[in-house]
Amino acid sequence: MALFPQQFIDDLKHHADIVTVIQDYVSLKKTGATYKGLCPFHGEKTPSFHVNRDKGFFHCFGCGVGGDVLKFLELHDKIGFQDAVKQLAQRFGMTIPELEQTDDQRANAAEREGLLKVHEAAARWFQEQLASPAGTRVRQQITDRGVSATTGEALGLGFAPKSREDLKRALMAQGYSQALLLRAGLVVQRDDGTVIDRFRNRLMIPICRDTGSVIAFGGRAVDSDQGPKYLNSPETPIYTKSRTLYGLNLSKAAIRQGGFAVLVEGYFDFAQVFQAGVQGVVASCGTALTPQQAQQLRRFTGRVVLSFDPDAAGQGAAAKSCEMLVAEGFDVNVATLPGGEDPDTFVRRHGPRAYGERLKESQPYLEFLLDRVAGNHNLNTDEGRVKFLGEMLPIAGRIPDAAMRDRFGDRLAFKARVTDQVVRDAIRKAAVQKQPALSTREIATFGQVTKAEKGLIWWLIHEPAPALEALDTIEEGDLDGVASRSVLDLAQKLNQNKGFSPSALLERLNIAEAQLVTSVASEPEAPTLALASCVRELRRARYERERAGVQREIDRLQTAGDSGSPQMNALLARNGDLGRLIHGLVIAED
Repeated sequence: MALFPQQFIDDLKHHADIVTVIQDYVSLKKTGATYKGLCPFHGEKTPSFHVNRDKGFFHCFGCGVGGDVLKFLELHDKIGFQDAVKQLAQRFGMTIPELEQTDDQRANAAEREGLLKVHEAAARWFQEQLASPAGTRVRQQITDRGVSATTGEALGLGFAPKSREDLKRALMAQGYSQALLLRAGLVVQRDDGTVIDRFRNRLMIPICRDTGSVIAFGGRAVDSDQGPKYLNSPETPIYTKSRTLYGLNLSKAAIRQGGFAVLVEGYFDFAQVFQAGVQGVVASCGTALTPQQAQQLRRFTGRVVLSFDPDAAGQGAAAKSCEMLVAEGFDVNVATLPGGEDPDTFVRRHGPRAYGERLKESQPYLEFLLDRVAGNHNLNTDEGRVKFLGEMLPIAGRIPDAAMRDRFGDRLAFKARVTDQVVRDAIRKAAVQKQPALSTREIATFGQVTKAEKGLIWWLIHEPAPALEALDTIEEGDLDGVASRSVLDLAQKLNQNKGFSPSALLERLNIAEAQLVTSVASEPEAPTLALASCVRELRRARYERERAGVQREIDRLQTAGDSGSPQMNALLARNGDLGRLIHGLVIAED
């Protein structure tokens, strides 16, 4: 990506008062050292959105979103960094300098541009083949699936003929190199060195960015005995499966307008639901949603209705998607369909109106899951109740909102016929022990962030000079396994390049990292740990992690009857050294 000069970015953010900018979108009221208003990124009645003018950042204590003034424009106006810079510069009358690019950046930008162009060219060629006499059979298959010509055109459907080199020849005739076609995954090189088309005898389904640019393809087999049934493009510099939602380019406006998204599994589920008039729909394409896809969806809505068959809605990828969305703070409903039906077959058999009724009758996912899991256990027995609660408590513990957790706990208690307080206490314990990978909410993408980490982050934003001195004393290995390592590593690199400032740090953070930093920095007072104590705590934690590993190996050797070996002696010596090091840090702290 092309870069603006850092000095220009710093000057721009200095001139662009963050309060003035955000007040164009949010009514803010000064409360103490910050400004407060209703968050524009999620629905709320009590203001939890704070803007810190002096430090140049915003943070919402409700949904966790945060960042600098440029990040606000990116998130609110759904634009990229460069467009946010241009918009802000125009607003405050600053002239934009020419973009700087390194040689590597120029090469990467050229490659990405070439990949986008060749995918667009391939999409056009596939569409031409579908419209040709050779595509007659495939056009009939599309019609037999109930997909109209208008919908097929909107989806950009195409056809890859059986020939092994037709696409390659067509694209190379347009000036695209074989190397680029290989990089794009449109052709493959066989063991004998020959290069042939990846997609042959397949109905072609373009996969697009939310902006509409084609970045990959899904190819469905034309013949019943042809395998695999679906063949997808490999990941490339412009396509990452875990960051892409199928159909979002067509549905994002309807999602934003309707206030919710319908989530289905497959390409043809999407096609039928979209064609039925429910245009706020996206597809996961059979895999569990990732946090990155959830964050992408969050740009447009915080409400999701999952539309799967009743079996799939409670297991596998669908269940993981549900739990992850709940943990991310989405309002999630489930619209169940009759056994054996999916949105594709249901709409074709019963019509759009019947499908719309199913969506209206959808129930909250947690209630759906409560009923489903309860049906698998005999709640008239102690054993059944214990198993029921054992299955539900970890899920309840991942609900990010404490009040919602308690309400759900009351429903669990009623269902299992146990006291409310027992269940609430168990859920709180489960919430503390929850697996952080399931939630980016409450900074859980970073796992359990320690007081020492929070202390360093707070000082980096509020008092950078002493914080950077402390950061310089951190030894190699002190940050291994540390939840906020990506943030602290970035601060170190910026300092080494003499380019650190709180503004420069915030500018380079991704969404989840910005949530962490702004959440910590929003604390009005300095943390209880001094900077030197923060560094000592990180080092002590490192020694304790190593000591635990050494002890596990000692236990293993003792179990194996290898107590007198040189390896055991070395481990015992290291265990003693680590104990003394830890003791020394504890004494220094006292």
